[in-house]
Amino acid sequence: MSLKTIRSLFILPLFLVVIFAKGQTHFVDKTVVDSLSFAQVRSVINVLPTDLFEKHIYKQGDKELPYRLLLPKNYKKGEKYPLVITLHNSSRIGNDNEKQLEHLAKIWTRPEIYSTYNALVVVPQFNERSSLYDKDANGILVSKASDDVQLVLDLLSELEHDYRIDRAKVYLVGYSMGASTAQNLMNMAPNKFTGIVSIAAVPDFSNLTAWKVKRILLVHGEKDTDNPYQGSEELFAKLKGRKNVTFKTYTNLNHATITIPFLLNDEIPNWLFKKR
Repeated sequence: MSLKTIRSLFILPLFLVVIFAKGQTHFVDKTVVDSLSFAQVRSVINVLPTDLFEKHIYKQGDKELPYRLLLPKNYKKGEKYPLVITLHNSSRIGNDNEKQLEHLAKIWTRPEIYSTYNALVVVPQFNERSSLYDKDANGILVSKASDDVQLVLDLLSELEHDYRIDRAKVYLVGYSMGASTAQNLMNMAPNKFTGIVSIAAVPDFSNLTAWKVKRILLVHGEKDTDNPYQGSEELFAKLKGRKNVTFKTYTNLNHATITIPFLLNDEIPNWLFKKR
């Protein structure tokens, strides 16, 4: 079966509603992902090679943070590049420096993306939960960073020293726990990051004033029973009036299927690097 055929399978059918509210954009998407297309789309990503991602370990005192690093195609040492930090979900916790290469990380090695979007892609691996969840006073599940998340900021400083990184183009991308961690990092060090792609996160409301000029893409499925859709809905409401905020609601997708619409196209890298 061709890649083009697989791409068309999960659009069954798609109805898109765009809502503009107080400067923000809210897309409501009715894409359906059936079990066959789910398996076939993931199989395309599963066979992508991982050897393009260099293996490294960042060490600080008695702590270690394994990470993989993808250099741009035809990398030139003297050139300046954007940096994308991709953060894994809780099923990829460990220290083997392998499991963190989940689907949203591996898309960067798809030939059409790797040859078009020149960026450094960093994929750290946590050996315990990077984001911790609890309910706030309003009964909404919220997240906070674990202690080891600081290692990502320390690693970023080292990478800025070792590579010519365009500091105006440093992005966070995450799914599930990784998306929650991305929000935690944005709140911890907003001056370090330009924008965020947050897919199915448990939100972090702790420092939203710092998000004022950030580019934000929130994605969530209404049928998500793991990380409730309500959290992203509330975050979007708290960010009202900020024109750089986009919220994509998938009415028919759940926690397992929410990444499928992003795996066989260039929507995420295009959104990150599109000139505005």
